[in-house]
Amino acid sequence: MLERPWLTSWPSKIPDSLEFPEISLGEVLRRSAAKARQQTAVWCQGTSLTYTELDALADRFGATLQSFGIVKGDRVAIYLPNLPQFVIAYYGALKVGAVVVTASPLYKERELAHILVDSAARVLTCWDKLYPIAQTLSDKVRLEHVITTKASDNFSEVLKASKVLDAKSTDCSGAWDMKLLLTKHTGQTKAVEIEVRKDLALLQYSGGTTGAPKGAMLTHYNLLANAVQFAAWLYMNPGGEVHLSALPFFHIYGMTTAMNAPIFTRSSMILIPDARDINAILQAIDTHKPTIFCGVPAMYIALINQPDIKKHDLRSIRVCVSGSSPLPVEVQRRFEELTGGRLVEGYGLSEASPVTHVNPLDDTSKNRPGSIGIPISDTQAKIVDLETGERDLPVGTSGELVIRGPQVMLGYWNNVAETRMTIRDGWLFTGDIATMDSDGYFRIVDRKKDMINISGLKVWPREVEEVLYEHPAVKEAAVVAVPDAMSGEAVKAFIVLKEDYIGKVSSEEISRFCKEKIATYKAPKIIEFRESLPKTPVGKILRRELRAEHSKIPKPSK
Repeated sequence: MLERPWLTSWPSKIPDSLEFPEISLGEVLRRSAAKARQQTAVWCQGTSLTYTELDALADRFGATLQSFGIVKGDRVAIYLPNLPQFVIAYYGALKVGAVVVTASPLYKERELAHILVDSAARVLTCWDKLYPIAQTLSDKVRLEHVITTKASDNFSEVLKASKVLDAKSTDCSGAWDMKLLLTKHTGQTKAVEIEVRKDLALLQYSGGTTGAPKGAMLTHYNLLANAVQFAAWLYMNPGGEVHLSALPFFHIYGMTTAMNAPIFTRSSMILIPDARDINAILQAIDTHKPTIFCGVPAMYIALINQPDIKKHDLRSIRVCVSGSSPLPVEVQRRFEELTGGRLVEGYGLSEASPVTHVNPLDDTSKNRPGSIGIPISDTQAKIVDLETGERDLPVGTSGELVIRGPQVMLGYWNNVAETRMTIRDGWLFTGDIATMDSDGYFRIVDRKKDMINISGLKVWPREVEEVLYEHPAVKEAAVVAVPDAMSGEAVKAFIVLKEDYIGKVSSEEISRFCKEKIATYKAPKIIEFRESLPKTPVGKILRRELRAEHSKIPKPSK
């Protein structure tokens, strides 16, 4: 049994219902700054900002937007990695009632153009390295202003600088320089009345796994409620936590768990601009001793397989939550051994701000490996039939997971038809297949579209992947359905081997291993070893790309 002395100081149970402040997210930052003036809000690449400085800079950014003519309801896009500038722009926009639209720094012209056109964004704040992409879109989008910033800019210097007359960027022709703009606009924002339950704070575009990305309309109340729910579930100590903020803020998971929840609790954040940089993550742990680390399985897998991991002390980390994709049980076990803390799996989706389920931290006797846990406070969840969605299913029966709570979106931006399909009678239909046990713990079986049908027998990819991860040679694995002439579909596994096993393990050995643990028809019929697997920016394996790659493989001649 791992030693977890901090567990004894926690309440025995999270309340079923919480109080959610009826304030805007901009006001959340203002209040946190009033209580924690000189406490460090963010560390990033050798620089830091206190809460007082962060709030003042957000005010200046809001004043800048107002000088551009931005009013409540206008869309402001952010195209940045995890830098202090992201936090400044995000909260500055929200202070003036603007609606934030985030874009992944990995987006290229086509992807960026879609969300800028669909949202009708008026302003784009971007990393100077990404400005050439924004420039190519000048004929396709109607941006009125582009603001650029360098990763090396030190924004604590802005508050000490004198005014400037010209804030045009000298490096990015036609754009404004963020640092110069914030030096020029020194006043506070003009007051804007925000109806937190009605007014949008964010258009969060989905990853586009089922067609063109759709903008989930999330209000100030949705986002703050989820930050409060998450902070309560993790027993965040106000003013006493240090968050390793490696999850990208442009993604709703990172935005809520690694930025909004820490700011609500007046915690310090260590910003990691590139979540794939494991050395940067380890250096941050060594230097700043974080207490909370929210991540995705790919991060935890990379860390436990780091050759020199034992040279780093990870035992400051008391709580980790894994989301975005299934957490292999073996990865959970090994990471808890490294930290001495608790790593639990949770679940969420963009349409729910995103967190809806998390395993409890304080009741180890009811730990459910492979489960997403139970609904967080003020959240209802149930399983309904796949055909109509109108019939509640009994315990242990697989069906579609549906959710209701204060974190659920208003609907999809400019998409009434999709909204009607997704939100019915107040319930959010997730598209995920799940079961619930007698204690109320939920387990995701898979996505509706990911189910593999072998001659009428159902196979869920996650079940096969869990077995693959138990093999000592497997570093990463993904299972998909591929066409089969005899059975309709077959199981194919894409596997990344650990370095020491490359060339030493055969597909036959992997297949035998699986057949010893699961029914023969569930074992992979086809196995492909690869150097890497395609992933989203937050590390979620892209099964659709793997399926597409298989369909392009030339068929053998007869």
